[in-house]
Amino acid sequence: MTVRVQFENNNEVGVFSKLTNSYCLVAIGGSENFYRTIPVIHASVGGCRIIGRLCVGNKNGLLVPHTTTDIELQHIRNSLPDKVKVQRIEERLSALGNVISCNDYVALVHPDLDRASIILRYNETEEILADTLDVEVFRQTVASNVLVGSYSVLSNQGGLVHPKTSIQDQDELSSLLQVPLAAGTVNRGSDVIAAGMVVNDWVAFCGMDTTSTELSVIESVFKLNDASPAAIASTMRASLIESMS
Repeated sequence: MTVRVQFENNNEVGVFSKLTNSYCLVAIGGSENFYRTIPVIHASVGGCRIIGRLCVGNKNGLLVPHTTTDIELQHIRNSLPDKVKVQRIEERLSALGNVISCNDYVALVHPDLDRASIILRYNETEEILADTLDVEVFRQTVASNVLVGSYSVLSNQGGLVHPKTSIQDQDELSSLLQVPLAAGTVNRGSDVIAAGMVVNDWVAFCGMDTTSTELSVIESVFKLNDASPAAIASTMRASLIESMS
């Protein structure tokens, strides 16, 4: 199932939210009513609402940048399920959502992601990422873009990448990720895919400008047509449209 939504009249829903299989972070300001089976946390990071671009996570964990305050970090930790690890890291590329793309098993990261963390001196950022999210890490580009977190969106079922990603690169990335990939856009031709959508294994949310053709590609590659029972889907549609409006 794929739903067109807005966050306070903004189509860049991936900028203001982070959706995984076990929780969803939404910027402060949205409605409290959201999909009931996933914990939804209204939060900020470093006083900013663009949490989808500043943090990265999956069902196993969440990484937030060093700009996250102690109060924000404690709020997130208290709100997430106990099994989800939360780690604040010192990384010069602090917009983690722009430089890391992941599902529950594999992560693609910016080729220049710091190999040494200042806060955790004896651990590399890459190692912290692998440990917190429990993923295998690959340094890659997407269509020659180093901002892999901006130009790709992954779930455990598939992935959508920059429209100029060559077939050869798609095959290489698909082999690393072990999921099918498709090149596409959101919001009527935007190639900054992660800014315009969020997805987990049973639902995707895209900006209101996303066309029917773009939705078809998304539902196909992420295998969303049969991903959830009808009863759950109908409940989800009503609650999420209210939350993101």
